[in-house]
Amino acid sequence: MPLARSLSVTSLSGLEEWDEEFELEDAVLFEIAWEVANKVGGIYTVIQTKARLTAEEWGENYFLVGPYVESNVRTQVELIEPTNPVLKRTIDKMNSSGCKVYFGRWLIEGSPYVVLIDVGFTAWSLDRWKSELWDLGAIGVPWFDREANDAVLFGFLTAWLLGEVTQSEEPPHIVAHFHEWLAGLGLVLCRKRQLPVATIFTTHATLLGRYLCAGSVDFYNNLSKFNVDKEAGDRQIYHRYCLERAAAHCAHVFTTVSQITAIEAEHLLKRKPDIVTPNGLNVKKFSAMHEFQNLHAQSKSRIQEFVRGHFYGHLDFNLDKCLFLFIAGRYEFSNKGADIFLEALARLNYLLRCKKWNFRSCFVLLAGQPHADKQLQSHTVKERFGKKLYESLLVGQLPDVAKMLDKEDFTIMKRAIFATQRQSQPPICTHNMLDDSSDPILNSVRRIGLFNSSADRVKIIFHPEFLSSTSPLLPMDYEEFVRGCHLGVFPSYYEPWGYTPAECTVMGIPSISTNLSGFGCFMEEHIADPSAYGIYILDRRYKGVDESCNQLTSFLFQFCKQSRRQRIIQRNRTERLSDLLDWRYLGRYYIAARHMALAKAFPDTFIYEPHEPSSATGFRYPRPASVPPSPSLSRHSSPHHSEAEEDEDERYDEDLEAEKDRVNIRQPYTATKNKTSANLEADENEDDAVANDKI
Repeated sequence: MPLARSLSVTSLSGLEEWDEEFELEDAVLFEIAWEVANKVGGIYTVIQTKARLTAEEWGENYFLVGPYVESNVRTQVELIEPTNPVLKRTIDKMNSSGCKVYFGRWLIEGSPYVVLIDVGFTAWSLDRWKSELWDLGAIGVPWFDREANDAVLFGFLTAWLLGEVTQSEEPPHIVAHFHEWLAGLGLVLCRKRQLPVATIFTTHATLLGRYLCAGSVDFYNNLSKFNVDKEAGDRQIYHRYCLERAAAHCAHVFTTVSQITAIEAEHLLKRKPDIVTPNGLNVKKFSAMHEFQNLHAQSKSRIQEFVRGHFYGHLDFNLDKCLFLFIAGRYEFSNKGADIFLEALARLNYLLRCKKWNFRSCFVLLAGQPHADKQLQSHTVKERFGKKLYESLLVGQLPDVAKMLDKEDFTIMKRAIFATQRQSQPPICTHNMLDDSSDPILNSVRRIGLFNSSADRVKIIFHPEFLSSTSPLLPMDYEEFVRGCHLGVFPSYYEPWGYTPAECTVMGIPSISTNLSGFGCFMEEHIADPSAYGIYILDRRYKGVDESCNQLTSFLFQFCKQSRRQRIIQRNRTERLSDLLDWRYLGRYYIAARHMALAKAFPDTFIYEPHEPSSATGFRYPRPASVPPSPSLSRHSSPHHSEAEEDEDERYDEDLEAEKDRVNIRQPYTATKNKTSANLEADENEDDAVANDKI
C-alpha cells in the first residue's frame, strides 16, 4: 500500500505535497495532549480548532486522548459507550485493572471521540512508575512537582492504552501524535516497549526557551552558546527538560509550530524538526462575509460606552476620534512584550502632544469598569423638553430654545455637570490589586508617567481579568472586543506562534507582531508587503531594545495618522488574509507529518520519498494594487493625506483588488480513499500538465 506523491503545485511554499492516495480505513489516529477537553493554554485552541478537519479526514478512526477533569467533562463531553470494539475491550480491561478511563464525544465542531484518563485515580502507582522511569532513563521526578507527577501518570497510562490496542488480533496501523512534554513520556514508553506505533512529537514551545526568555537574556543571539543541562538544572526543571528532550529524540517525526521555534529546538533539544506544522484557525467561525466592518462599528460603540463610564468626570476628549489599541495574552511582562509596548506608548504620547493631532489614542488591556451617569441621564429635563417641543410643533411654530428651557431647567443641568467633576486623576486599573507595588505593569506605568491626565493624548486602561459576556464590568466576549478595536499590538520577545495576532487577522483587525514570533515569520514568508495588509512586523532579533521601541513607536504613530477611509481599506486587506490561516490549508502540514511517520514506522508497507520543494511551488500575496509601486514615494504602505483628500482618492476598488489576490489561492486539500494503481500514472500525467499550465 504505497504512498505516492503528487506532482501538482502546492498552495503553501515548503510543503511536501502528498497525493490523496492513502487508505484511511486501515489506520487509526490517536492525538494525545494534556489540553484535550481541558483549557489551559494555546494547545487547547490548536486541538479544538483543528478537530473538525481531522475528523473529516479520519472519520471514526480519530481519537483524542486527554486527562479526565470532572468540571470540564460536565460541560464539554458527552459520555457514551465506545463504538470501536478493540477500544472497548481495551478500556474495559484497564478499568477492571484499577484505572478509570472514560469514552465520549467532545462537544465542539467536528464532535471527535475522546478517551479521558483519570490520573488521580491511579496515583497509587506513582512511586512504582517513577522508579521504572529512573531505571529506564535515569530521570528522577521530585515528589513536590505535582505537574511532573501528573505527566508521569498520564504517560504510563497512555502507553498502557496504546499497548492494549496493539494486542488485538488484527491491529490497525496506529499513528500516535503527542503534544508537548506533559504527554511526551507516553511516546518514550511506546518506543522503549517497541510497540508497533508511528509516533509524532510536537513541541509548541520549549520549556527551557520559555524560562530563559523570562530571565531577560539575549536568547536568540546566543542559542548555540547555552549549556542546556546547567541552565535547566539552575532553574530546577531538569527532569521536565529530560522528558521533553527524550520525547523529541524518540519520535519517528519531530515537529514544531514555526521556523523560529525550529531553530530554538535544534539548539536546546538537540534535534532538528522534520517538518514545521503552523497553527491555524477555523476561519468559518470568525467569518462575517461583508459584515465584518459593521461588526467592528457595533463592537466599537460598546467599547466607547465603557470608556465613557471609565472616564466618568474626566471625559474631555472626543470618543469618535479615539483609536483603541490593545494587548492580550498570558501575563508574562517581558516575554509578551508589555514592557516595550508601554515604553512605546510613552513616546507616542510625546509625539502626539508635540504634533497636536486632533484625536487621542486609548490603550486598552482588555476591559474596565463603567460608572452610572445617573445625573446626566435624568429624565426630568428630557421629558419636560420633549413635551414643550411637541406642543410647539403642534401649533405650527418652530421651537425657540430660549423659551423652551426655563431657569429651573438650567439649574438642574448645571447641578448635573458639577456632579460629574472629579478632582483626582482617572483610574488606570479597573480592579483593586492586592499588591500593586510589585505589579510590573503598574510599576511601568508609574515610571513612564502615563496617568490619564487631561494633557495626555494616550490613555491607559488595565484590566487584569478575562473578558466575558457575563462580566458586570464590560459584558463582551474576547472576540467581540477584538472586533471593536482598531489595532492589536503584540511585540512579543518569546512567541512560538501567536494566536492573538492570527485572531485579529481573521476578524479584519490590523496587528503588530515581531520577527521572533512564528506568526510574524510566517506572514513575512507568504506576503510580499505585510504592512500593506495591516500586518506590521517589528524587528526584535537584529536590533537593540531602544531601536525596536523606536520602530514600534513609528508603527503606532503612522497608524494614528491614517484617515478613517485608509483604516477601512486596510481592514479589508487584513481580512482577505483569512484563508492563509485556515486549517483547510495549514492542516496539510499535519497530513504530511502523519504520512512521514507511517512511512518511517512501517517501511515495508508505506513508501516515503523525501524531496526538495520546487521553486515554482507556493505563493506570496502580492502588494495591493492601490499601494504606490515605488518605495521612494512613501515609506509606509498607506501614506497619510488630509481629511479633505479623503473622498478624492478613487483608485481603490475593493472587489477588483480582492479578486487579484484570490487568483493565488488554490483549492483546499481533501482526503479521499485509495485509487487503483491503473489510474495512478494517468493522474500523475494530468498533474504534470496542470502544473506546467500554472507555471
